[in-house]
Amino acid sequence: MTRPVPPALVHGRRLPNTWDVAAMALVFALLIGVAHVAQGTMAPLARMKSGHIHLNPAWLPGYALRTTLRMFAALLVSLGFTFTVATLAAKSRRAAIIIIPILDILQSIPILGFISFTVLFFLHLFPGQELGAELAVVFVIFTSQAWNMAFSFYQSLTTEPADLVEACRSFGLTPWQRFWRLDVPFAVPGLVWNTMLSMSGGWFFVVASEAITVGHTTFTLPGIGSYVAVALQHRDFAAIVYALLAMLVVILLYDQLLFRPLVAWSGKFRFETVPSAGETEPWVLRLLRRTFLLRAAGDWLSDQFAHVVRLRLGRADRKFGSAGLDRATGRIGDAAFYAVVIIAAGAAAAQVVEFCARTMYWSDLAQCVVLAFYTLARVIAALVISCVIWVPVGVWVGFRPWATRLVQPAAQFLAAFPANLVFPVVVAGIVHFRLAPNIWLTPLMILGTQWYVLFNVVAGAAALPGDLKEAASNFRLSGLLWWRRLIIPGILPYFVTGALTATGAAWNASIVAEVASWGHTTLVARGLGAYIAQATMAGNTSRIVLGVAVMAAFVLGFNRLVWRPLYAYASRRTNFG
Repeated sequence: MTRPVPPALVHGRRLPNTWDVAAMALVFALLIGVAHVAQGTMAPLARMKSGHIHLNPAWLPGYALRTTLRMFAALLVSLGFTFTVATLAAKSRRAAIIIIPILDILQSIPILGFISFTVLFFLHLFPGQELGAELAVVFVIFTSQAWNMAFSFYQSLTTEPADLVEACRSFGLTPWQRFWRLDVPFAVPGLVWNTMLSMSGGWFFVVASEAITVGHTTFTLPGIGSYVAVALQHRDFAAIVYALLAMLVVILLYDQLLFRPLVAWSGKFRFETVPSAGETEPWVLRLLRRTFLLRAAGDWLSDQFAHVVRLRLGRADRKFGSAGLDRATGRIGDAAFYAVVIIAAGAAAAQVVEFCARTMYWSDLAQCVVLAFYTLARVIAALVISCVIWVPVGVWVGFRPWATRLVQPAAQFLAAFPANLVFPVVVAGIVHFRLAPNIWLTPLMILGTQWYVLFNVVAGAAALPGDLKEAASNFRLSGLLWWRRLIIPGILPYFVTGALTATGAAWNASIVAEVASWGHTTLVARGLGAYIAQATMAGNTSRIVLGVAVMAAFVLGFNRLVWRPLYAYASRRTNFG
């Protein structure tokens, strides 16, 4: 007698299983944590004025949860910013003329100097509530996350394979459909790695932003950042160690629960004809695929998203009409646009000159320019050292999935390590060995630079098409020829993005790295970062504006002379279409 086949084997499982229990436990734990933190944001703001940050490690889990949710909130805002601003810059040549220089400046200039304006804005949005201060902190974290994500997405959009672009045009896809069918999938591998870097980079700003000062009043938000700040103030090394352990646990958790599955998922979007081998499925993906409830919910969300993607918003790209008329109209539009940009830039520069001229002289400008060259030398040195060390390491890791799984959480933790915790060791070493601060404070700048290079090179090596690897292996390429013919062309767009954001991070870090203090000992290196830091401590607004303006000019000039030509070269020559 033939036994009947269970319905679960014919139609798929219809009832929850033991894997559903584990998955739902994770979901409910996350929802409870979010609800707990959301309830705290509606508390009265006055409670934070006298609020005390407890150094007892028992308080750290709650602090870690609040800090982590702030960082993910900022990450969502950064993702929305990336999809809109970077897309506009990549699709519109006129928009790129304005957006790219602004991004260059914003990623290089410390936004913490302008936090007082944003704090007042958000506090007035929600008067008397803690939510305003929470939003201000989220904004500060956003300023540390958005720029490298935007540059990564912009790089991907400008290096899309020509045959895929032509295929989208042939199928009559609208710009909305092309965005979700080509732009986002092609950018996913690099964007995932830069998202991890953004999460790690946000930790340093958390330490500096969870204590907000408005006038003579300081509001302290509960979190790991404020915990570290209080521990540094009390010189409590045990509390610092507890905070670092809490950071490590948090990073391991979101690495396992989010980023490791995202890295594995991003592998399906690699532009290749030969499938990659040797990658294992993360346990979270295995768990989700063995559940019924979450898989059904995921399938439903996927269907709804696919419906949104298929919407024909706008018109498909088509080439018709008079080319000569289009070119003439384009020239007239470009001339008018450039005239407006030049007038606006000239007016802004005139305002800066007028403001600084009230209390300063040409000699002050000359001093700033000389100091900027000192800082530029440190920026270049930090970038070169980072590239020499981390480009070979990144290629080696990116070619080996098992190494990626090991390096990924360690790199995230090291990139998240607050640089100010290294100051005591550096200052003590320079003083003990009587070293020159102008040289030996540079490693502090490398701490904030190297990870941009490593993460982007790993992303580029991992996204290298498998058929090109097979071809290189069949032709037995090795040594310098292997680097020249395969690796350098393959990772160049990613490397340029990493080097550009690393340069901006180095300029940003100069304000911290050129003035290092521990206790009563302060070391100052000659440079523009130290000039701005000292002007900030003295409250000299004219010097701050002058220093920031000179730094912006140097950043724009360096990017225009070095990185923009490399971006154009990568777009023309390293396109695998």
